[in-house]
Amino acid sequence: MKFNKNQIALFSKNLNSLDDPTLKEKLKGLAITHYELILGKDSLDINLKDKRNGTFLYKDAIKELDVMLKTYNEKYLLYPVLYFYGFGNGILFKALLKNKHYEHLVVFEKELEIIKIMFHLLDFSKELKENRLLLFDANNLDLQDYYNLCSRDPFFTFSRTYFLELSSDYYEKDQEEILKINNNLIKNFKRAILSNGNDSKDALQGIEQFIYNLPVMLTRAPYQNLLKQRAELSDTAIIVSTGPSLTKQLDTLKQYANKATIIAADSAYPILAKHNIKPDYVLSLERIFSTSKFFDNNFEEFDKNILFITTHLTHPQTIKNLKSNNRNFMLAYRKNQFATYLSINQFDGLHEGHSVANIAYGLAGLLRHKNIILIGQDLAYAKDGSSHPKEHVYGSYDAIDRDKISYHLQTLAYGGKELVYTKEAWNLFRHVLEKHIFQTKQLKLCVTYNCTEGGARIEGTIEKPFKEVCETLLKEDLKKPFPKVKNLSQDKQNELLLKAYYKIYKSIRHCKDFKEELLKSYNYILESFSNLNLISNLNEGKEILNYLVQEIDKIKVKFEDGKNMVDLYEILRPLQTQFELNLARIYVLNPKTLEDSYNKSLLWVKEHIEFFKMVYAHIEAQEKALIENISPLEDELDQRNLEKWKEKIKNAK
Repeated sequence: MKFNKNQIALFSKNLNSLDDPTLKEKLKGLAITHYELILGKDSLDINLKDKRNGTFLYKDAIKELDVMLKTYNEKYLLYPVLYFYGFGNGILFKALLKNKHYEHLVVFEKELEIIKIMFHLLDFSKELKENRLLLFDANNLDLQDYYNLCSRDPFFTFSRTYFLELSSDYYEKDQEEILKINNNLIKNFKRAILSNGNDSKDALQGIEQFIYNLPVMLTRAPYQNLLKQRAELSDTAIIVSTGPSLTKQLDTLKQYANKATIIAADSAYPILAKHNIKPDYVLSLERIFSTSKFFDNNFEEFDKNILFITTHLTHPQTIKNLKSNNRNFMLAYRKNQFATYLSINQFDGLHEGHSVANIAYGLAGLLRHKNIILIGQDLAYAKDGSSHPKEHVYGSYDAIDRDKISYHLQTLAYGGKELVYTKEAWNLFRHVLEKHIFQTKQLKLCVTYNCTEGGARIEGTIEKPFKEVCETLLKEDLKKPFPKVKNLSQDKQNELLLKAYYKIYKSIRHCKDFKEELLKSYNYILESFSNLNLISNLNEGKEILNYLVQEIDKIKVKFEDGKNMVDLYEILRPLQTQFELNLARIYVLNPKTLEDSYNKSLLWVKEHIEFFKMVYAHIEAQEKALIENISPLEDELDQRNLEKWKEKIKNAK
């Protein structure tokens, strides 16, 4: 296919406006062999013939364009984001983007020749530069691409209005690809929602346990000291998880234990103790009571020189069990707004992720290991349906009926030749782990080996037998035990304890004041809303509703004041996330009559009234949680003869 000078210049202009360097290079070097350009008399009549099978991009390009525009201008006029499979002739997107409400059009295209041809015919440079038109190569999308899209706004905020549309019937041939993209978008929207918090009860439990654990945390060595004092002491870290494949690796692990840093999941700790394989670190993540059972034991001398690391949210019974045998442990936090509010940055640094393996990988990276080896990281069921080794504290089978294993998800197996059964939670763990591996690989920080020799494939890792990798990398014994991590000085501990106490009481007062202010606004809005039943004139009712929307916005501005709301963010974030996602469904409704507009505003105000009611209950719950769990901190202050300062803070107005 030949193009004139003006068309070639236009192609370059469009190409230079693309934000994706990989797609840019692909289009630049792509030969056009599969399509024949067909131009009608009308400038909008642009079609392509697929020479491979004789099919056309459109049966009637202009008529199909009119139908699509009519549909979108009526049903989806207020949608900030729309998703399409197939670039087509691109005219649909040029036309839609004249609507100021459409902030972004996301387009996936497998046949890149189509984009290249249309880039010679139509000017998309403005839409591409402004990122209002986002093009994705459907042949070259990884999980990180999906997550990057789904986790940022406005894509995330309007995730519950998502649907994927074909730009023409021609693309029905790509059913498998369309389903794959659709499923990946849905999964990553769910993942983004989960990372933003989706359970207020869970958040409240976290706050309760954090406040209760605070004196233990502040009087032990901080996580940042660990990272400073033990960085670069070892080239290779072995992360030990408890998938069913772990058992076969224990002999090799024991042989090489002194030649690498061993980072074990809490569930692996009793198994390693039984085989006399001493880990350097044991990590625990869960905040539930059942996790404490991993430490309900007494291994005496075996525990010497092991550093146990658990989160600030851990269940108090876990701390009790760790203390009972005088184990060396510390508490650390990650991305926690209330901890940020307390200004205890020395204890920050745990990696993101929903599994112990995720934070273990983060620790291995922060300690600057050049090689990270994964074992027991199956993230899938074994062929017999087991989820853990036989020696696992809670047994080798997950809490499911193993006869129903066939109903679980499937994913690519280790080795890439088969499929294995997995479940949503393990898929989530794997996706986060793959994200971290991708980042370290991109920055050339370390090489990651998956030596599980079973389970699911983990993208970005080098799959090799465990023994072979150990023989290659682990030649010399390390100088163990590693240096002891220093505690903060007594004076610094006292300072942090008093500062935390002051800020907790400040938050208690904030809860009281904000509740009072919110209740006053809530009652006023509720009363005005209730009086709408007495008004029969729609115009008059609409005026009142518009006024109430303005009053609602004033309250919401205070919610969004990050500086002043930081202490309440943890409890309110899951509630607000779910509310805003549901609210987006109302936002995109396109009223066509005064009655439609009235009903939309009515629904908007009604939803906010219910939301404010729930906000009040959540803040009240946080206030109660702070008051009921502050006693251990008060006891610690008394033991340190800091009662005078404690009382001064408590009685301050």
